[in-house]
Amino acid sequence: MSVRLREALREAAAEVPAYPVHERAVRTARRTRRRMAAAVAAVLVLVALVPVAVRGDGRPGVAPAGAGGPALPDRIGLPGFGALRATDRPRLGPASVVFSGQARGLTGLIDEDGTVGIVAADADRYRTWTVGHEAPAGEQVLLSPDGRRIAVPAGSGEHPRVDLVDLVDGTVRRLPSPRPGSTLTEPAGWAPDGTALVVRDTTPTNPEGSAYANTLSLVRLDTGRAVRLLETDQLPIFGTPVAFTADGSRLALQVGDKVLVTGTDGQSITSFPLPPESGLAGKGAWLPDGMLALVSRDPGTTRWRLRRVDPATGRDLGVLALPAVDGVTTIRLLGWWPDGSALVVGYRPDPHSPERFDGPVDMDQRTVYPNVQTVRVLGLTPGAVAPNTLLTAPDQVLAIDVADAVVRAGRVRAADPPAGPGGRFWWAAGAAALVLGGLLARRLLRRGRALRLTRGRAPRG
Repeated sequence: MSVRLREALREAAAEVPAYPVHERAVRTARRTRRRMAAAVAAVLVLVALVPVAVRGDGRPGVAPAGAGGPALPDRIGLPGFGALRATDRPRLGPASVVFSGQARGLTGLIDEDGTVGIVAADADRYRTWTVGHEAPAGEQVLLSPDGRRIAVPAGSGEHPRVDLVDLVDGTVRRLPSPRPGSTLTEPAGWAPDGTALVVRDTTPTNPEGSAYANTLSLVRLDTGRAVRLLETDQLPIFGTPVAFTADGSRLALQVGDKVLVTGTDGQSITSFPLPPESGLAGKGAWLPDGMLALVSRDPGTTRWRLRRVDPATGRDLGVLALPAVDGVTTIRLLGWWPDGSALVVGYRPDPHSPERFDGPVDMDQRTVYPNVQTVRVLGLTPGAVAPNTLLTAPDQVLAIDVADAVVRAGRVRAADPPAGPGGRFWWAAGAAALVLGGLLARRLLRRGRALRLTRGRAPRG
């Protein structure tokens, strides 16, 4: 190459502007980092919103659990899509009510009507528990007196049991059937102190399975020891309801058309027949004065009243000075407020039911799902002319149970049931946001590296 040519090339190269390789690479890296930071910040915001949504099972401003003590909500709603389960975190704590039925959130493609709704004792926080088959709250799904545990029937075939779901620590204890050969075990009643549970077993009595026996047993939860209270041939009504005295020393139960009073040792104390169109009032059937309450229907009407009877003889002591409940299939007594008011569940009839509830209908058919439209919790105050509605529920909420601690507290709180998706939905949304955010950050990181490699190649002279 001649000297003249070299000089010409140098002059041409000097006129070409230099490419800022280092500066451009720094700017690209900074831009990539900013994009990654924005994506990560967005993901963190979504994740931060998840616990808010989970805690947001109740309305803003609701006091935390335990702040105001247990109280009955004046209305309940339905569990949202993706509602938290009873054992999920954060723990629910003691409950005020459990409910079941055929409304949205209480049914499924597989479990039919087997989902139970649960409401916290002092706030609008909801949980659910899946039983897997129709199990009415207050009859087959029972809330413990302190609201801490729910007893639900579980297992089947050769291994029936009752599951005790603890709403405080999230554990589930399996209570096996105390009756050998049982094919079905159901909870029937809690002792007042929560240390024992009455369970009802159904056992075949012949190889063909065409005849069955019913057994009631009192199971001590600390030792698992069971005391057999009663066994008889299968009856339409057996041990429903079970009502304990306040000190837990005696219990009354309905068996067919009779009321039996027994001790916790299984010794029978007394029994007496029930008048027509009447039944043992409910788990709160023992009056503060030691008498028993029955529910009875005025002839030719859908009006129900509470009556007093002597538990030793069954002698009718007259109608209690409480308002009657009209327009219901029946009522069930939950317990007594400190002011002497009775808390009852009123079952409003389904208008499409073929039954006429102003005439004779078996007591066990008055609360079955097809015959009920919804339930209400009513207060019957001495001397009042009409019941006071304390709790309302959506249509197709067909059964309910209230913790004894809530009944004894004598308080009702203004409720604002949660709306929209539940906590499990938001946890799933948060997990999806984390995955998408990670994929986006990875993609931006790869793109930034590719740009740096591309820009970092020096031009050839």
